[in-house]
Amino acid sequence: MPTFRAYDGSELTATVLGAPAEPVVVLPGGPLQASRYLGNLGGLDAHRELVVLELPHRRVDRIVGDVEALREHLGVEAIDVVAHSAGSSLALLYAAVYPDRIRKLALVTPSLRAVDIPPTQDEQRAIYEQRAHEPWYAEARLAVDAEDAGVVTPEQRRLAKPFVYGRWDDVAQAHAAAEEAEATLDAHAIYYADGAFDPEATRTALTKFSGDVLVLVGGTDPVSPVRLGVDLAELFVHAEVVVQPGAGHFPWLDDPEWFVATLTRFLAAS
Repeated sequence: MPTFRAYDGSELTATVLGAPAEPVVVLPGGPLQASRYLGNLGGLDAHRELVVLELPHRRVDRIVGDVEALREHLGVEAIDVVAHSAGSSLALLYAAVYPDRIRKLALVTPSLRAVDIPPTQDEQRAIYEQRAHEPWYAEARLAVDAEDAGVVTPEQRRLAKPFVYGRWDDVAQAHAAAEEAEATLDAHAIYYADGAFDPEATRTALTKFSGDVLVLVGGTDPVSPVRLGVDLAELFVHAEVVVQPGAGHFPWLDDPEWFVATLTRFLAAS
């Protein structure tokens, strides 16, 4: 697990997965989730070396310099980046500040606070209703409706978890349980603290980004509905949207072969 110096002199850590090969920088979500929840991204490490940045506990815009420090540590002129969920806001801010330092950018089920593209309740409810046949649906739906009404408790978050997985099977349940145990206390307040974003400025900057962009969304993901991916792609010069059928917010769990084939094809394209 290599360490390197951040822009402010602090020591940061990256986890390296896979045999030595052309590296891909991976930015976790959560926000500020321990990167273990990503696993090996469904086996992507068999094709590229994954360099997963362990995000420091600070405001997201202040981590942009840490990503640049990692690039310098890797000794490359430009990096390929895969970002998941809240990590996508970090990736977008990095692309806005260092547009020439990214060759390819893959945004997986992105959370888009950096450019102020939120899902609507109607979009999310339509996705919830697609799961009405599931045995856990009634209890989970009560939990998300209570959250929408402003009543948020750890138990409700636990009950609502099945909605963010394409299949609520043993793999998903184990993943959800581990994620809860690895969460960062007050992560949203730290990562998204006031002053983190200037959405209009970021949108404008991204129109000048000339690298290739892949926006991968899950067909049943209420966190990042398909419309968000389409709206995001329109900000870039070269972007494509792909929808992984039946996938939730963690698509490498739902169909690893489809996920890895899609990312590998994108990252390898000239």
